[in-house]
Amino acid sequence: MQENKQFKPYISADKITPELTATSVITGVILAVVFGAANAYLGLRVGITVSASIPAAVMAMGILRVVMRRNSVLESNIVQTMGSAGESLAAGAIFTLPALFLWAKEGKTTAPDIIEIALIALIGGLLGVFFMVPLRNALIVREHGTLPYPEGTACAEVLLSGEKSGSSASTVFAGMGIAAFFKFLIDGLKVVPGEISFRFKGFAGEIGTQIYPAVISVGYICGPKISSYMFGGGILSWLVLIPVIVLFGETLTLYPGEIPVGEMYAQGGAGAIWSAYIRYIGAGALAAGGIISLIKSFPLIARTFKDAVAGIGGSTCTDERTSRSIGTRAVLISIAALTVAVWLVPAIPVSFTGAVIVVVFGFFFAAVSSRMVGLVGSSNNPVSGMAIATLLIATVILKITGSTGAQAMVSAIAIGSIICIVAAIAGDTSQDLKTGYILGSTPKKQQIAEIIGVSASALAIGGTLYLLDSVWGFGTDALAAPQATLMKMIVEGVIDNSLPWNLVLIGVFIAVAAELTGIPVLPFAIGIYLPVHLSACVMTGGAIRFAADKSKNGEGKGTLFCSGMIAGEGIAGIALALLAVFGLDKAIDISGLLNIPPAVSGTAVLIAIILLIVIFSTRSKKHEKENKLS
Repeated sequence: MQENKQFKPYISADKITPELTATSVITGVILAVVFGAANAYLGLRVGITVSASIPAAVMAMGILRVVMRRNSVLESNIVQTMGSAGESLAAGAIFTLPALFLWAKEGKTTAPDIIEIALIALIGGLLGVFFMVPLRNALIVREHGTLPYPEGTACAEVLLSGEKSGSSASTVFAGMGIAAFFKFLIDGLKVVPGEISFRFKGFAGEIGTQIYPAVISVGYICGPKISSYMFGGGILSWLVLIPVIVLFGETLTLYPGEIPVGEMYAQGGAGAIWSAYIRYIGAGALAAGGIISLIKSFPLIARTFKDAVAGIGGSTCTDERTSRSIGTRAVLISIAALTVAVWLVPAIPVSFTGAVIVVVFGFFFAAVSSRMVGLVGSSNNPVSGMAIATLLIATVILKITGSTGAQAMVSAIAIGSIICIVAAIAGDTSQDLKTGYILGSTPKKQQIAEIIGVSASALAIGGTLYLLDSVWGFGTDALAAPQATLMKMIVEGVIDNSLPWNLVLIGVFIAVAAELTGIPVLPFAIGIYLPVHLSACVMTGGAIRFAADKSKNGEGKGTLFCSGMIAGEGIAGIALALLAVFGLDKAIDISGLLNIPPAVSGTAVLIAIILLIVIFSTRSKKHEKENKLS
């Protein structure tokens, strides 16, 4: 492969414009923490995280250009780089770290302290950045015409559009404000229920929907196909499997349940059956889906790793501003220091063997992740599959080397957490460097910005997890933490063989059947695992997106509006959690003052949210131009 010498960035190499300034760093840190907290909340609630690169780019453009009247597109790019780093680090952390909290509640271990969480997140994030530095020339520069990096290219387009107009930023901010308002109505004032349900007389199934704007927005952004797969999984679990379990097991006490199924259903309805049985079936389907996605990607993974490593030795042979990265010596020293820290820092429960696993698998999955997101985008990067494979291998190695019990489980989760964060951050860094390559940013300054964003987010993620767990609790209906619960089950299954394997294997073979029939397994398995009310809400957003795509205006600004709603509800959720910690949540609870039937108020709010998304998704650029002219 030859370096692409024909490409000319928007800002030429000989032109110096503001980039890594105090303004961009402060703004970027704020966005990193905000998007990190919002994505942590979303992922723990829904089991899906949404790339924040594009909304971060829009907000960076809006804050710097529209509010602060600063005109450097490279300065906005630094803000976007740091903001998206916070989202990616949170995504990697929530897949695994909540398992430590769940074990603490079961009395198996002590809860991790904030320092331990921060160090695990920080080391994983920094390794992700440093592993990506030597890969930049091979993946970003020399394969510029081959690897499209969808999010990175889209962010560059957003920031360049800001050179002419900042109208997109107002759409994102509108979504944030509207979602925060509805979240406050539902979970703050509690005048509107969080979900509405419908039961059938003589039938044990249940159907319904949540009415949270962020969940609907996830469905809109994912689109109708992914949403329908999730909803299909929900229908299978809540309208097929639960009724079958109640019908045939009414008088039986089935493990892991401790009372007869009929009595359990009478006391807690379909939700009790889901908690006792369906979530294990869903966990088996999720684990199988992750492994299947990894197996299907293996030829690409092998080729990716080979090409990436082969390109490391290449050089641009130039000292141009747009080619300067952090030096190789500094990168190697940093990686060595972080590896030693994984092994020797007392707060990180990882042995020497674990540290070796972190470095070997970390670099492998960083290279794989960095190239795969260039081909298929960050949303299709099988990070959870990589985490499952790492956990299985790490847990088996730890058990073989004599590490057992709670110590082995905690060590396995710590190793899996670091590698999951490495893969997520490496993918994000490569997207950001692609944006910078198109715009003409200085790679070294972007890499430093990524380090700052990772560090700020790592310091904040521990407090965020503690806050969310103390108010709603991981593993509950409010914060199901599906990925982390799955990782917990996998580690326990290897260490002490305590899982209800019959239920898990049912989920595995459901996933295999889905794969054989051409159904994407992961979204379908998430639908099986999570309450149907959530997947139905996601389906609502997917249906709106389907209608918007079919309209003459396309989907307008619906994606930007929904991105803003996801961020807005996440921020509002963190704010309400803080109120609960200080005992102020009951002071604003006015649920007893109104006498509106929950089904009526819930349906009204749901319709209002749908109409707002429809309005923004059908706004065309032509309509905006006409408004400006008038």
